[in-house]
Amino acid sequence: MYFIALLGLLHAYIGWRVVPDLGASFGIAGAGVVAGSFAMMLLAILARGRLPRLQAARLAGPGLFMAGFFSSLLVLTLLRDLLLLVGFVTLSPAHEYTLRSITAFSVVVLGVIATAVGFAAARRRARIVNVDVPILNLPAALHGFSIAQISDVHVGSAIRREYVDAIVDAVNGLHPDVIAVTGDVVDGPVGELGSHTAPLARLTARHGAFLVTGNHEYYSGAAPWIAEFRRLGLKVLLNEHEVLTHEGAPLVIAGVTDYSAHHFNPREKSDPAAALAGAPANVGARILLAHQPRSAAEAATAGYDLQLSGHTHGGQFWPWNLFVRFQQPFTAGLHRLNQLWVYVSRGTGYWGPPNRFGAPSEITRLRLVPATS
Repeated sequence: MYFIALLGLLHAYIGWRVVPDLGASFGIAGAGVVAGSFAMMLLAILARGRLPRLQAARLAGPGLFMAGFFSSLLVLTLLRDLLLLVGFVTLSPAHEYTLRSITAFSVVVLGVIATAVGFAAARRRARIVNVDVPILNLPAALHGFSIAQISDVHVGSAIRREYVDAIVDAVNGLHPDVIAVTGDVVDGPVGELGSHTAPLARLTARHGAFLVTGNHEYYSGAAPWIAEFRRLGLKVLLNEHEVLTHEGAPLVIAGVTDYSAHHFNPREKSDPAAALAGAPANVGARILLAHQPRSAAEAATAGYDLQLSGHTHGGQFWPWNLFVRFQQPFTAGLHRLNQLWVYVSRGTGYWGPPNRFGAPSEITRLRLVPATS
């Protein structure tokens, strides 16, 4: 109830600060949009837990779309008020009135543009991002070793089989040596979504496709999903590793359970060191799949060369990409922690609001290359 009250107050704040400055003609429409946004978001909240999952999901769709729009309006309204404060101090009353009118319309127009662009970016197939990772003392046989990474697909009420088929086609078209699926594949039970994840069985790479669990697998029932992923031919790594031999050179692919897994099953606590236990010392590269970037500190201590993660969605849409750093050490892209490289995918799907403004989804093609120093 407190959240609903807060949501209502924030909508009222937008209505109070923006709608009156739109003028009589546009003000009525603006008030209707603000009220409609609150109503659709409220309906989505109330439907969850009160209706069957599929019915609740249908009602949640418009509410989630409006959540993205509301988010943009709220941030733009806050920025507008800062600008108006400066105008109040520096401008004459006539000029201040003009500023209020122009900025009120700007909030609406920019909010609509951001939501439309973000929606289009969310619904299109993820783009291909190419990244070279320099590894010290990399054997010549592993120069150019390629990994196709997908993460945070979030198959559920909005992302369905057709979307997954397109991802699989794009990944297979890269002809990678290894495929890495770094968690949060699903948002729902196997019985409901099994037919929509079925295309994952078509993932094809020279050394196979490896998968680690994300927090949403645990929300959705980790044990049944692990069994289903294995049935589809994916190699699920639960604090364990495999040694691959590529052109005569060995390398290690390890994977850990989600950083929060111990909250769901104490026996599945994420452990990068345990995942590497028993691995041979002389390998060309040690690669860790870990859903959350927060595993990086332990991975660096354990001696990995590269960690592949997701979870953050790169913030998914502006301005939330600015706040991820307060919860995770890295938001997106390639980073260095001591001798460890960490690559954080922005995710291949989306979760919640269908919005990818400023944080486009991706299918990542990583290549191992020799470090020059």
